[in-house]
Amino acid sequence: MSPSPEELTALAAAIKAWGQELGFAEVRIADIDLAAAEAGLQAWLDAGMHGEMDYMATHGMKRARPAELVPGTVRVITARMNYLPASAGADWREREGARLADPEAAVISVYARGRDYHKVLRARLQQLADRIQGAIGAFGYRVFTDSAPVMELPLAEKSGLGWRGKHTLLLNRAAGSMFFMGEILVDLPLPVDAPTAAHCGQCSACITACPTQAILGPGRLDARRCISYLTIELKGAIPEELRPLLGNRVYGCDDCQTACPWNKFAQRATLPDFDERHGLGTASMLALFAWSEEEFNRNMEGSPIRRIGHERWLRNLAVGLGNAADAGARGDAAIVAALLARAEHPSELVREHAVWALARHGVETGVTHRPAAYPASAAD
Repeated sequence: MSPSPEELTALAAAIKAWGQELGFAEVRIADIDLAAAEAGLQAWLDAGMHGEMDYMATHGMKRARPAELVPGTVRVITARMNYLPASAGADWREREGARLADPEAAVISVYARGRDYHKVLRARLQQLADRIQGAIGAFGYRVFTDSAPVMELPLAEKSGLGWRGKHTLLLNRAAGSMFFMGEILVDLPLPVDAPTAAHCGQCSACITACPTQAILGPGRLDARRCISYLTIELKGAIPEELRPLLGNRVYGCDDCQTACPWNKFAQRATLPDFDERHGLGTASMLALFAWSEEEFNRNMEGSPIRRIGHERWLRNLAVGLGNAADAGARGDAAIVAALLARAEHPSELVREHAVWALARHGVETGVTHRPAAYPASAAD
């Protein structure tokens, strides 16, 4: 026997309460009609702005059609979880800015300094699904957290978790953008929540702040120029013309978020999982560059950083150490010695970036390399 409308309304309220008990800041419900998002997705893919992220195109428009991904789906439970560490002070944005100006500092995106959010959110969403099943019996569902072809931002918008900022991230008036999102696709016709209005107004702080001008306009992101893409998703050489723009950002980039006025309301994480580990919020590039592959794998156990592997980790740090030359540390003996040691690395990718970095410090090794050219279409 199908639940009555009154029972479904009561269940929706219970789901939201259970979600907060599990550490989610907010839980809401959306329908699955994403037809309005299909044209934009196709245009973005056709323009090649997804770069090497082939998985973005693999499933075609299935991303915008949840019922094709999980047959029987009629609603999506959306949830967000704050990740700004509890220890972050009121001046956290100023502190992040100060680290960007420190030629020795290794700047790692705030979200990546703690435990891998995929594991945390997925486990909590599964617990929420178990609570629902315990209350009503077996039902059709599937849990996602950045792990399947689901357009989570349009779904989050439809459910009222926030609005899409000009940097394309989700913004919430009470919490800014420093939160993770996850979904449960369900076959329950739960009452849906209303979307919220956008509140960016004439502000363009995020667009201005982007170091590589990856934000082409409101809501238009060329991922190929985004530092998060270049340091995380890109598997090969970082294009030479973009390397100086990375500064000391060695894993991800938070500039568009720290520039956003709404993040003065960023809420702190309630779970210890997102506390900083291994001093990643204060580490130096030289200290991280010295890690062996074994040390990297051990220290990054349970971290989202581990998935890029030691080779790309060294690639990113080599670029950051090369850029230290423009930040007041040109010719620094310790930096040069570290780069010279990696210039003999077994990986061609690491060697090439180390040689490039040494040249920034005025040290010529005599080693030639083929520069990585950025596709003309991405630089336009």
